[in-house]
Amino acid sequence: MIKIGIDAMGGDFAPEVAIEGAIMSLKKIAPDSRIVLFGDEKRIRELLEKHGCSADNFDIVATTQVIEMGDHPAKAFVAKSDSSITVGFKHLLEGKVDGFASAGSTGAMMVGSVQVIKPIEGVIRPVLATLIPTISTEKGVQRAVLMDVGLNVDAKPEVLAQYGLLGSIYAKSVLGLDNPRVALLNIGEEEGKGNAQSKATYDLMKGDGRYNFVGNVEASYIFTDRVSDVVVADAFVGNSLLKMGESLYRINNRLGGKIPSLRKMLRPLLGRIVPKLYWQQDFWDAMNAESVGGVQVMGVNAPVMIGHGSSSARAICSMILSMERDIKGNFPEHLRQALKEA
Repeated sequence: MIKIGIDAMGGDFAPEVAIEGAIMSLKKIAPDSRIVLFGDEKRIRELLEKHGCSADNFDIVATTQVIEMGDHPAKAFVAKSDSSITVGFKHLLEGKVDGFASAGSTGAMMVGSVQVIKPIEGVIRPVLATLIPTISTEKGVQRAVLMDVGLNVDAKPEVLAQYGLLGSIYAKSVLGLDNPRVALLNIGEEEGKGNAQSKATYDLMKGDGRYNFVGNVEASYIFTDRVSDVVVADAFVGNSLLKMGESLYRINNRLGGKIPSLRKMLRPLLGRIVPKLYWQQDFWDAMNAESVGGVQVMGVNAPVMIGHGSSSARAICSMILSMERDIKGNFPEHLRQALKEA
């Protein structure tokens, strides 16, 4: 049985939305998956009862403390030893859960990832990665990996080059791609483009035969499947790109981009007849951060995900489903094997 650890106390609207999201996910996770909730047991049970959901659907680990967004991450992780995040990481380390996710303090989640779970031997620096939508006229909407989206803003070329390996193995093990194309985000596709960092990174990636490096990719192509399945950038660029995508999604919604309810009802039929009319909406749905749920901490010894502090119930549900997928993909073990063989 897969056990998915969820911080019920993490996020701006916890524990209410965390419990609502967990309930929503019950109908979507596999029969052999089990959600483990960490937090205030009395409050968790009250909310489950409020929503007419039996507590028997979950495992509940009672904790008495919460690491707040304003707390110093490292100090609070130690001082609040009975917090939902600290206890969650302890369970992950001991194998009592197979993955752990939270929409709480990003800093505390990184402290747990690096100091408790620890980077896999051979990983220079862990990385935050997320999935972005790509679209083509042949395949419709697919997913690609974007990394780094928030951790290392001044990454050295050797760190960026290793991101290519991490992203490639993740795309194989979790997304099921046979030979994922890895590209370096740059201002032009030609070799020799970019600043000193990107030129040095290009040379290292070109010489690494462990993954399918296809060269540079311009930002104008990352949301298509024309060039790559994995996009490598430092966190300064990657995070800026991610937030731009989120803003475009909001703009599209404000301009009336949602499918009217009638078209949604007819979608199963019309989607087969004129699928391209619906791919555009599929793309914008996939651009919605709530459909992704969070970012993966790649390069540590167990699956860890961090959600946005303002996560809704839908975002928590997506985070749980993403964590279930990551656990099944067993990415850390695949990465360990690849680094041992290097």
